[in-house]
Amino acid sequence: MKRSASAPHSGGPTSPGASTRWPRRVFSQGSDPDPRFSLANERTFLAWIRTSLALFAAGVALEAVNLPIVPGLRRASAIVLILLGAAAPAQAWFGWVRTELALRRGRGLPPPMMAVPVGAGLMLVGVLVLLGLVL
Repeated sequence: MKRSASAPHSGGPTSPGASTRWPRRVFSQGSDPDPRFSLANERTFLAWIRTSLALFAAGVALEAVNLPIVPGLRRASAIVLILLGAAAPAQAWFGWVRTELALRRGRGLPPPMMAVPVGAGLMLVGVLVLLGLVL
């Protein structure tokens, strides 16, 4: 019988390797979803890690490059970017766990926890940099 793309794997916590996979808290629950969904979840995890690296790099570059921005606003912008870069790995990890658990339990996918704070933080950085350039 062919398995559909949306149907979870019939294996379960007792499927091969369930007790040795880490984190056990995730892999000991529910059943293995279609591998494509788990792999997509891993790609999302890695995208948040790349976002974190980009935010760190932007914060460091903003402070390292001598741009014609009011120094206090430039520093505030750099700090916000670095703080967002420090928060993005938390979204990567907790988002991966929450999504993998939802997949394994056959539940709806949870929304990303950090999407709104990162978006708001980037808007704040844009306003600070714009003000720093105009003043």
